[in-house]
Amino acid sequence: MTQTRQQTERGTIGVFDSGVGGLSVVRALIQLMPSQPLSYVADNANCPYGPRPASEIIAFSEGITRYLQTHGSEVVVVACNTASAAALAPLRQAFPEVSFVGMVPAIKPAAALTKSGVVGVLATEGTLQGNLFETVVEHWADGVRVISRACAGLVELVESGDVASAETEAILRSCLEPLLAVGIDVLVLGCTHYPFLIPTLLRLLPSGVQVIEPSLAIAQQTQRMLSQRGLLVPEGEPARRRYAATGDPTAMQRALGDYLGERALVERIRWHGGRLIQAQATKSPA
Repeated sequence: MTQTRQQTERGTIGVFDSGVGGLSVVRALIQLMPSQPLSYVADNANCPYGPRPASEIIAFSEGITRYLQTHGSEVVVVACNTASAAALAPLRQAFPEVSFVGMVPAIKPAAALTKSGVVGVLATEGTLQGNLFETVVEHWADGVRVISRACAGLVELVESGDVASAETEAILRSCLEPLLAVGIDVLVLGCTHYPFLIPTLLRLLPSGVQVIEPSLAIAQQTQRMLSQRGLLVPEGEPARRRYAATGDPTAMQRALGDYLGERALVERIRWHGGRLIQAQATKSPA
């Protein structure tokens, strides 16, 4: 396949997630660096990553990184807490030429903010079981009690655009009740899908509970890495941004409109022998 300038443009930020959750990070990247080209892969054919074994997540992450490299990405954001927990260290070993930015649960700022001394974390099972989460808590909790809850079903609801239904509220209530019962005053969102639930969360939480999600910090770290590598694009014309999905591209296209207010073509890519190849593209939205 002949590669276009868009596909190989230097300085392209590579971003991937199991689905549309990473768009919460993309939103922050666009706000901070509106002229930086970006290539996003949603592995929604394998979503959610949370229940999957680490070996599968590592294989998916390596295949996606190879694909992003072919499209000009020297800096890759692993915009998925579960993939960061399972695959960030193996990725850095397998691709020493790539600068990776991973998702780390925002325990450090939460510990600094809490007055009650109790912090709650909502995340997927895969994130909470990973060594990364345990290490971050041990290093940064600093005497603060951290109570975590795995919230099954929320990722799928965000994937479908269902962020404010009675079902979504019911799951959130069941996850929040034990956290509120022990007196949390800070809630950390440990999954990139969850920031899209913030309006619903704010309706359910007492006014004294602060909600923290790390997308801005991730965007700032990405900006620093691009600058260090001499890849930061000065602000000017709007950036070229490319989106691809391994599953239903129309779901990704809908999410772009719902969550980013962006109308864009989404390419269909597919897995073949552990690698990603182009399948087809959806028609550009009217």
